[in-house]
Amino acid sequence: MEAIRAMYSNEPFIRIVKDRAGFQRYPDVKYVIGSNLVDIGFEIDNRLNRLVILAAIDNLMKGASGQAVQAMNVALGFPPETTALEHVPLYPV
Repeated sequence: MEAIRAMYSNEPFIRIVKDRAGFQRYPDVKYVIGSNLVDIGFEIDNRLNRLVILAAIDNLMKGASGQAVQAMNVALGFPPETTALEHVPLYPV
């Protein structure tokens, strides 16, 4: 879990939803609607020796227009890639 947190720690729109204190919740679309956020959750399946990863996005923001704006910010060198994308989800956590 720490490896996943470290990998995405500097990504402004990615949230790991599995809490460090042990409280668990899986990604849910209602927590990202209207935002450019991606909620990522995971669970280890010891029975089959695999890692199951789940993600939730708002396909209108992150899936289409928001991703295009984020890519444009990076391509044109706007200082933060979050320019014009820092919307609070309609159902904030």
